Amino acid sequence: MKTLFILAIILNTLFVRAAAGQSLTPFERPPGAPVSAGNDGIDHLVFGKLKELGIIPANPSSDPVFLRRVFLDVIGTLPTAEEARAFLEDKDPNKRSLLIDRLLERPEFADYWGMRWCDLLRVKAEFPVNLWPNAAQAYNRWIRTSIKEDMPYSRFAWELLTSNGSNFRAPPVNFYRAAGSKDPKAIAQAVALTFMGERAEKWPPEKLAGVSTFFSQIGFKPTGEWKEEIVYFDGIDHKNALKAPAVLPDGTKVQLSPDKDPRESFTEWLFSSRNSPFARNAVNRIWFWLMGRGIIQDPDDSRPDNPPSNPELLDYLARELVATTYDMKQIYRLILNSQTYQLSCIPVSIDSQADEQFAYYPLRRLDAEVLIDALNQLSGTTEEYYSMIPEPFTWIPEDTRSIALPDGSIGSSFLDLFGRSPRDTGLLMERNNRPSSAQRLHLLNSSHVQGKLTKSDRLKAIFRPGLSPAEMISEVYLTFLSRYPTTAELETLAEYNQAGGSDEARRRQTAFDLMWALTNSTEFLYRH
Repeated sequence: MKTLFILAIILNTLFVRAAAGQSLTPFERPPGAPVSAGNDGIDHLVFGKLKELGIIPANPSSDPVFLRRVFLDVIGTLPTAEEARAFLEDKDPNKRSLLIDRLLERPEFADYWGMRWCDLLRVKAEFPVNLWPNAAQAYNRWIRTSIKEDMPYSRFAWELLTSNGSNFRAPPVNFYRAAGSKDPKAIAQAVALTFMGERAEKWPPEKLAGVSTFFSQIGFKPTGEWKEEIVYFDGIDHKNALKAPAVLPDGTKVQLSPDKDPRESFTEWLFSSRNSPFARNAVNRIWFWLMGRGIIQDPDDSRPDNPPSNPELLDYLARELVATTYDMKQIYRLILNSQTYQLSCIPVSIDSQADEQFAYYPLRRLDAEVLIDALNQLSGTTEEYYSMIPEPFTWIPEDTRSIALPDGSIGSSFLDLFGRSPRDTGLLMERNNRPSSAQRLHLLNSSHVQGKLTKSDRLKAIFRPGLSPAEMISEVYLTFLSRYPTTAELETLAEYNQAGGSDEARRRQTAFDLMWALTNSTEFLYRH
């Protein structure tokens, strides 16, 4: 075990030194190396701002780094060794753009981004949201299908805000059931957070009261089916609510009609107002998810005294979203193809503003769901999930990936330990990706992770006959890190192997030791 730790320390030190910019690394291209065409709009605004501030951007990322990064950021999935090898050997100058297009059409895209939206929309059967199993699973299925079928974001929001019907049969109505309270003010706060990126609890009381009027005629009615509830426009029982003034967030007063659902009036303003934060909030969230930091940071706290770091960039992306009729995939495509997104994670400038001005790609630990799915993918194993729901019993198929779990009440000890979002508030910052000592110990010592590596038939297949030690090591690196080993790494591993002998058993042991060391490396655990 002592030699294992030494190997892990050596390999991790190589990455840390590289990330600190101490040498030209496999993680970046040298200055002046050819890059993709990029996106003129994004890159002009980002690099123009950097030039104005005297901040030098990072070098472009290398092909292996881009490959792994874009797989993780777009579909929450590692590339296989075969996919990595094919991309690295491809000589097409447009291969990055072509890869982006393919990933946006993969089925995992809907799973991964469905998970993101389920965090925001609080898709959780149990306390404190209490959607209950049938509704939570119907809601999850609707969200995932909407993403898979490229539903325009405006229609997605319209259905969430104006739908009526059973929470089992009209899944979007669960937006109101997940708000935490049936009080109009609580609902208005959920709407402001989800679609405007604003914390309405910080609004002046009169502003919150005016917006709440739009949500004061929502009725909730139980049925004879277990936990089923009808959500509907209750224009009869709530006539007195019309006496309260309805005021839009921009201060415009609206005369409500008894015959029209006030939610529709609010939603129409949300889409049509030039000053509406709807499109700005949507693109800011996407930027945050892909770039690790919002143009408005944090994305859940947009307010006058928390301005965007690059207002022109935010306005540009918002205009593009509206111009494409709220096609979210086009925003992903714009960002992913930009040179800004494809910068290395190794900063060049030490300016304190380099981070907020996107001068480099930020290191971020893998999300809990993505990390356990990666370990399962590499080893060909599965995970056991549990649900605290007593009735009806929730059964999870063995091959279900964590990014595709339909309900925030379904989890595992691994997901809890590694900071999966509890989905209690709809805030992005509920997810905790900060590393801890307990996480380190689990990866280093647990039988859970050790078993996946040592008992995996998929990993054992790497030792196929005829492979030289260098070829076997290259296969391990392609499988775990999506790149070939450097000369320094090959030399380190050759010395490590010789220290224990040169027979076939030792060669296999070296490969398993390498897998364990890479699993515990910063390069594996972080997106970079």
